[in-house]
Amino acid sequence: MFSKFFIHRPKFAFVISIVIVIAGLISIQMLPIAEFPEITPPQVSVCTSYPGADSETVEQTIIVPLEQQINGVEDMIYMVSQSTDDGMAQITISFEVGSDPDMNTVNVNNCVNIALAQLPENVQREGITVKQKNSNILLLINLYSPDDSVDTTFLSNFATLNFIDEMSRLSGVGQVNILGAHTYAMRIWLNVSRMASLKVTVADIINALNEQNYQVPGGAIGASPTYADQQIEYTLLVQSRLTEEKEFENIIIREKPDGSMIRMRDIATIELGAQSYSSFALLNGKSTAAVAVYTLPGANDLKVAKEIKGKMTELAKTFPSNVAWTVIYDTTLFVDKSISEVIKTLFIAVLLVILVVFIFLQDWRATLVPTVAIPVSLIGTFAVLLAMGFSINTITLFGMILAIGIVVDDAIVVVENVFRIMEEEHMDPINATIKSMEQVTGPVVATTMVLMAVFVPVAFIPGITGELYRQFAVTIAVAVAISAVNALTLSPALCATILKPSCEHKKKFIFFKWFNSFFDTITKAYNKCVSVLIRKLLAVTVFFVLLIIAMAFIYISLPTGFIPNEDQGNAMVEVMMPTGTALERTGIAMEKARKIIQETKGISSTITVPGFSIINQATVSNGGIIFIVLDDWDERKSSDLQIDAICNELKRKLATGVPEGFSFVFQLPPIPGLGSTGGFQFELEQKEGNNPQALMTVLQNFIVTANQQPELSGIFSTYISNVPKFKVDVDIDKVKKLGIPLMSVFNTISAYYGSYYVNQFNKFGKIYQVLIQAQKEYRSSLKNVLDTYISNVKGQAIPVNTFMSLRTVVAPEIITHYNMFANAEIQGSSAPGYSTGEAIEAMERVAAEVLPDNMQYEWTGTAYQEIIAGNKTIIIFILALTFIYLFLVAKYESWMLSISVMLSVPVAVCGAIIALWILHIDNNIYTQVGLVLLFGMATKTAILIVEFADVQHKAGKSVLESAAYAGHVRFRAVVMTAVAFILGVFPLVIATGPGAISRRALGTAVFGGMLLAAILGTLLIPYFYVAMEKILDLCSRKKDKVQTISKSE
Repeated sequence: MFSKFFIHRPKFAFVISIVIVIAGLISIQMLPIAEFPEITPPQVSVCTSYPGADSETVEQTIIVPLEQQINGVEDMIYMVSQSTDDGMAQITISFEVGSDPDMNTVNVNNCVNIALAQLPENVQREGITVKQKNSNILLLINLYSPDDSVDTTFLSNFATLNFIDEMSRLSGVGQVNILGAHTYAMRIWLNVSRMASLKVTVADIINALNEQNYQVPGGAIGASPTYADQQIEYTLLVQSRLTEEKEFENIIIREKPDGSMIRMRDIATIELGAQSYSSFALLNGKSTAAVAVYTLPGANDLKVAKEIKGKMTELAKTFPSNVAWTVIYDTTLFVDKSISEVIKTLFIAVLLVILVVFIFLQDWRATLVPTVAIPVSLIGTFAVLLAMGFSINTITLFGMILAIGIVVDDAIVVVENVFRIMEEEHMDPINATIKSMEQVTGPVVATTMVLMAVFVPVAFIPGITGELYRQFAVTIAVAVAISAVNALTLSPALCATILKPSCEHKKKFIFFKWFNSFFDTITKAYNKCVSVLIRKLLAVTVFFVLLIIAMAFIYISLPTGFIPNEDQGNAMVEVMMPTGTALERTGIAMEKARKIIQETKGISSTITVPGFSIINQATVSNGGIIFIVLDDWDERKSSDLQIDAICNELKRKLATGVPEGFSFVFQLPPIPGLGSTGGFQFELEQKEGNNPQALMTVLQNFIVTANQQPELSGIFSTYISNVPKFKVDVDIDKVKKLGIPLMSVFNTISAYYGSYYVNQFNKFGKIYQVLIQAQKEYRSSLKNVLDTYISNVKGQAIPVNTFMSLRTVVAPEIITHYNMFANAEIQGSSAPGYSTGEAIEAMERVAAEVLPDNMQYEWTGTAYQEIIAGNKTIIIFILALTFIYLFLVAKYESWMLSISVMLSVPVAVCGAIIALWILHIDNNIYTQVGLVLLFGMATKTAILIVEFADVQHKAGKSVLESAAYAGHVRFRAVVMTAVAFILGVFPLVIATGPGAISRRALGTAVFGGMLLAAILGTLLIPYFYVAMEKILDLCSRKKDKVQTISKSE
């Protein structure tokens, strides 16, 4: 016998456990910590710009050629693109979970290189960036001036020059962007009137800048090849790029007839300004540089955030007194708090399990045996997690909590049986342990293999669902495997070493007397019930069938979900003004919104970024985003201060407080990196072509209908097809007749109104742009455009209204594609009391009702993953049950006996479903994980009784006697293991604080399932055994009868 070796050599068993613990402790220090495992689909972004181009031009000249090449790249699941009116083009490609992010980037870059020749020359000069992307902001570093002595431009560039490069080099950091960045640029503000009077054209200015702000290599004197006797070599330094405003002011435009020079200062104002003024950031209403840090896919967020803060603390020592920094928007605070809550739950569960074991065994020595199994099994698991590349996250920690009640089972079975033999047969500890291990080794191995059979197959399911199951499955399977090793090595060694025969005359604690009396009463009642049930097969069968029908009905009626939305301590508000609203007016409205938000109870701070839309991930003049930081969770324990209540209150206040705009309030996505906002994203697509007005008509009808559905809340879209624009019509025939170069017309318009990028200059060790643009008084109204003068080849000033006209048109400000189709994204969430699964069904119902034949839809983000996960759930359930059954058949060499064990599963599942239904918890990924665990736990409990009954039956007892005796003998051990597991998960059921919703979902399912399995399942397991044996006996008799008849013939 395997365990006999360790019974006689206990120190060998101790050494094995000590080595396991040491390996685990070392691994804990090396394992990364995260909220979730690597379940976010890797993303690659392709970004470029076409200065001065509108969204339609960007779409046709950049997006379409790039999409045609990128589409279908290896492991791609979907692709989103954006073309904006500020000339920006961005394509984001999402890939399968588990694909190599580096290889994805290389593949996309190769596609971009193929398409490069088809792109405009200006775009090629700007360059195309291809890099890994994470859409989730890890944290915001806010740079501000305590005494308000410096402006946004200074703060923005101070950040760029002093720490952004340092941050970008940190391990795990993907992107570091300044929201509302005011990057330095040499701004040449043109005085259009002075230019006209001096007959200076835009071409003159561009030529002067290119000629006099140019880096020229000078070469060298005496450089080889030269004379053989050359002794000296000198490097020649010629004029380099200009650096100061004074130098740009002195640039010569041209010479006047009188010999004097027209310089840049004569026709323009030059300043070191910002490259873009299209957005800016405010911290609680004051100027700030908001530095957004994004992590790379698979990075350890907690470690990255800690390193960033440490680096900032170090760098801040060199900051001037009028510059300070803070981090108030930090998504890792939720991760840290939720992990801490799970660890706290873990310790509470351990204490409860130990208490249960002590109450049942009533001996501290016996209690020590399963108690030691807990740390050995759990700590040892970390070593395997490290070897498999996992992290310490909520999923693995959930697995640890559930494993607490499981890992003690095997040790309890061993010590309880040893204790029973010592008391009933009066054996010494060593011989009692040897005999006990002969009896329980089989069940211990069998129950361990059953749990392994449950989780091992589902660990091979791909995608987000598969990764979540994999982490959970490996954690529990490894912990259970180590506990089985303990049960066969350490537990018998401890039993033989520390247990002592109980003294009959020793007085027991009064609580134990009461408990034993109470448990004896329950045991007698149980024995009577079992005796009745195994004799009333028909009635019990009818009851069991009705139970299964009821279970199926309730399960179907349960609302479905994916990952529950948690109170992450942060929220966002997107403010959208009417189309065509200037940034200044948008800023005023957002300040009103900020004050309303700031005055709301439960809110700590705000970061406002007018001009940046986080929904569209684009710069817009009529919108902006407000990042909201809530008070700490400990300060928001009342129901009216929970994030849902706060968001609903903000919706009401902002609707009335900022009537000039639309305010969209939303939470963070449940899975970081899977979308920018909470809720769902629904992509409405045109099958053919791009007709913005038709798309807008269908979109408006869809949103109106969707908002009438009870399951849906806050359905909206930021897509607008009728943004007012003015089309510049140029009469080319007249331009040619007037002797005006056509490019001069377009360059003049672009330079005056579009911030024309000429070349670069060097300053502070960086390269910045030189931009020319008309002064604000010459571009404040449409009249300015037609009042412009352009010189012809003869030097005559020609008013542009002689050959140019303006007409009003409407077009989208942002054009988006989803999988190459022109689309409009619809966002929303489930209404209170409804699940995300019900919201998805409602949206699909609306789509079937209102979409014409030339329209279609697709899901993206979290909703897409939820739908994919739903399709895999049934496969996971079937795989788990199939492998359990096949293992049981292999073990017992019996198809029917295996079924008697498997029939305990519906009882546990029914308990879980009833608990979820009573507490109004949706059927999400955590509850499904709990159901899979219950498959194994219910089977494990049944094995303890059925296997014992089978042994008694083979020894000569009748089926009824065997079932009743097995139930009686194993009842205490079964109840003890069940109660230990139930109390071990009870802290999950009553969880509060960050991450509590997920913990309650998992805990409720498992708690309810095991509770019913302990109460009803233990009563029905002997019945299952008797029923299957009766069927088997009936089949055998029929077979014998057939054989007898065939022989007589």
